[in-house]
Amino acid sequence: MRAIGVNAFGGPEVLRVLDLPAPQAGPGEVRIRVHAAAVNPTDVLLRTGGHAVRMEGVEPPFVPGMDAAGVIDQLGPGSDDRLAVGQRVIAMVPFTGPRGGAYAEQVVVPAAAVVPAPRGADFAEASTLLMNAATARLALDVLAVPSDGTLAVTGAAGAVGAYAIELAKADGLTVIADAAPRDTDLVRGLGADQVVARGRDFAAQVREVRPDGVAALLDGSAQTTEAVPALADGGALAELRGWAGPAERGIRVHPVMVSDVMLDTDLLDTLRRQAEKGVLSMRVAEVLPAEEAARAHRLLEAGGLRGRLVLDFS
Repeated sequence: MRAIGVNAFGGPEVLRVLDLPAPQAGPGEVRIRVHAAAVNPTDVLLRTGGHAVRMEGVEPPFVPGMDAAGVIDQLGPGSDDRLAVGQRVIAMVPFTGPRGGAYAEQVVVPAAAVVPAPRGADFAEASTLLMNAATARLALDVLAVPSDGTLAVTGAAGAVGAYAIELAKADGLTVIADAAPRDTDLVRGLGADQVVARGRDFAAQVREVRPDGVAALLDGSAQTTEAVPALADGGALAELRGWAGPAERGIRVHPVMVSDVMLDTDLLDTLRRQAEKGVLSMRVAEVLPAEEAARAHRLLEAGGLRGRLVLDFS
């Protein structure tokens, strides 16, 4: 089986084409013939060793990738009767485990982490949905903004930020989001009610719009302490990169880990249905052959992408 992975942590150049044994689905598991794997920042963290603390006892090679789209080709004993061989599906892949991640022709995942692919989406589009949309959904849930409340979003043009805007609008929230000049129309198109300039004065600009501050903030660009002043006293902040505070004025900081909802089938399937209805937009920046994973990582690290890079394993 062809896969892309690393034998030692390092720069993009350490990514290699590997020939690995085909995995077999065990009890409660599903094997997917992968057609597309999205490239996410967490894949870069794995490549550089940032996830090593979560991989104790796992031997190289290490295969990145948390988002896969493909076709089920094997069902393990006792797997979910929602699923069938030949079905087009998307899945969250537990990439820090011994079997590795989605950068492979075949992956085995818990059945609970698998849902049908959105109707009308190709494999590349479908592969960009789950990890980022689930992160946004989890962040909104922990923030628990009232239906008539206001949410601020940093990194709004990115994958998580964009999904956060779309989900927040579907929840009935008012959204204040940041954008660079070239992204203003994009962020407005996602549904943001107010767009402020991206940068270090984000919090001050939010206060110009909401002098008392906002009740909740999803920090998609890791501004951490610089973004906190945008919040009202007693507000809540969702952080995607592990920062846990402290923050003053009674502000609660919630580090968000998407692995917490990896097996939440109902949540994943709700996101799938929202994508089918057009509530969530699946944005692909570029599709590259799997063998060009190193180039994909370089492009991702260079920044400025709008949409996800996708590796083609078809």
